[in-house]
Amino acid sequence: MPNQVLLVEPRNELEFKVDHAGLFLKDASSYMWLTNPTTDSVMFKIKTTAPKKYCVRPNSGTLAPNSKIEIAITPQTSYVNPAERTKHKFMVQSIIAPSDLANIDQIWKEVSSDQLMDYKLRCSFSTEASLHSSVNNTNDTLKRDSDSINHLNSKNVIGQIQNKPIEKLKDDFKTSTPIKSASSKIDNQITDIATTEINQLREEGKKLSYENLRLKEEILRLRQAAGDSRNQYEPEATSQVNDVAMVPWLVTAVCMALIGVIVGKFVI
Repeated sequence: MPNQVLLVEPRNELEFKVDHAGLFLKDASSYMWLTNPTTDSVMFKIKTTAPKKYCVRPNSGTLAPNSKIEIAITPQTSYVNPAERTKHKFMVQSIIAPSDLANIDQIWKEVSSDQLMDYKLRCSFSTEASLHSSVNNTNDTLKRDSDSINHLNSKNVIGQIQNKPIEKLKDDFKTSTPIKSASSKIDNQITDIATTEINQLREEGKKLSYENLRLKEEILRLRQAAGDSRNQYEPEATSQVNDVAMVPWLVTAVCMALIGVIVGKFVI
C-alpha cells in the first residue's frame, strides 16, 4: 500500500466536546483539511468506525492539483460511552484519479490495494469541566496581566507626581480660579440684561394702559357729541314732515274755493 499523497490536518486526532453526561455538545463540529500537493488529481473518501455518531460533509470528492478542501465533521446528538471513545477513529482514503471519471462509484469498487492510500486519525473528547478549567486559567492569566499593568501605571503616575516641582503643582490647582471668576462675570451680565429687559417691558405696559384709557375717553366723547347732534336736528325734521303733510289739504281747500266761485258765477 503506497503512502498517502494528501496532506491531512490535523495530523493525529480530531477533538470533540461532550458534557458531563457524555452527550455531544450542540454545534461542536471539528474540522479536517486535505491538501493535494501533487500535479495529479486525487480522489478521496472519508470513513469512520462510528458512522451513526458523525455527519461528514463532504465525505468524498476529487481534489485538483495544488488545491485544498475543508471537511466538516459534526457529531450527532447522541451519547458517547467512555469505554467506546477509544474506538472512534477516522480514515482518509485516496487514489490517483483516472482520466475517465464517468462512474466514480465503480472506480472505488474496482481499485486495487496497491493503488489505495489511507491515513488514520483517532478521536479525543473534552468535557465541560476541562473547558471551564482552560477558560478559568486563561481568565486568571488575563487578570494577572491586567493587575500588573494597572500596578505599573499607578507607579508611573505616582512617580510623575513625586518628581513634579511643588510650585508647579500649586499652579495646576490654581487653574480653576480664573474659570470660576469668568463664569460668575458672565452670570452677572446675563442677570443685568434680563433686569433691563423686564423694566423696559413694564414701561411699555404702562404706556399701553395709558393709551387704552385715552382711547376709551375719546370714544365716550365722540358718542356724547353724536347724541347732541341728533337732538338738535330731530325737531326740525319733525316740523318739515308736518308741513309736507299739510300741503294736500291746502291744495284741496283752494280747489274747492275756486270751484265754489265758478259755480256761484254761473248760478247767478
